[in-house]
Amino acid sequence: MKIQAIVKPGKKENRIEIENGIYFVELKEKAEKGKANISLIKLLAKHFNVSSANVKIISGFAAHKKIVEVK
Repeated sequence: MKIQAIVKPGKKENRIEIENGIYFVELKEKAEKGKANISLIKLLAKHFNVSSANVKIISGFAAHKKIVEVK
């Protein structure tokens, strides 16, 4: 399944909100050296109850809007 995620790094807590099929994700990690992307993958894996290996960022590696595939 592919989902659209809008990511906001550097927040106080990790949180996911879903609105109209779009995942709004707030992350504690800052967007430095891919740390926020790794945190996003771990958080989504936990949310969907799958391994981190089954979550992959398809597009938007350096952007706030990302397309993520969850297997």
